[in-house]
Amino acid sequence: MWKALGVSGLGAVAAGAGGFAYAANWPTSQIFGRTTVAGHDPREIALTYDDGPNPAATPQLLEVLARHQVRATFFLIGRYVQKQPALAREIAAAGHAIGNHTLTHPKLTFLSPARIELELSATSRLIEDTVGEAVTLFRPPHGARRPVVMQIARKLGLATVMWNCIVGDWNSVTAETILGRVERAISRNQRAGRGTNVVLHDGGQFDPRADRLATVKATELLIAKATKGKYVTPEQWV
Repeated sequence: MWKALGVSGLGAVAAGAGGFAYAANWPTSQIFGRTTVAGHDPREIALTYDDGPNPAATPQLLEVLARHQVRATFFLIGRYVQKQPALAREIAAAGHAIGNHTLTHPKLTFLSPARIELELSATSRLIEDTVGEAVTLFRPPHGARRPVVMQIARKLGLATVMWNCIVGDWNSVTAETILGRVERAISRNQRAGRGTNVVLHDGGQFDPRADRLATVKATELLIAKATKGKYVTPEQWV
């Protein structure tokens, strides 16, 4: 087979695979459908938190955000909402935006359309039944998507939200390291004339009580330093 393809054929296959990977995984790619990344006001910063609710970190994070009067966005995993309904309601009661981060946090590029729809629809239903508010935002786990993912999200009334700042806070890193990475991304986006959509994590896809206290501390440090920032949620960019 490979001999028959020849060098040019192999190059085309490799290019096609690379193009698919870019379209499916790169956070700012619009090839597989329009996503929300960030607005055009460089002062705007959206703090978004994935993989909760997490009783080991989310309450402390909510306290920090409340003290500084910052509204954030929480992309919740459906199975964790089932385990922590009171905490999900606490997030909503504090006035934060809540988005859909699927039921079990799979890579959606590898799932059947039926399973994708189940992951999204079950999670929206769980969140809505728990907090009493409609869900309109969706973030695909790992940023992984393909056209059918986008189609199903639109069918369910969900706007797909990506990012232009991700800092690896699911790893064992210090708050200062997280802060430095976020600040560099903000500066880069400002030079490009864009707002900044920051992905942080108050939970963990494999651990419902993941240690995310470094992220909580980094959030407080960032808010204290970014005095010229204008905190928003992705809803106004959709």
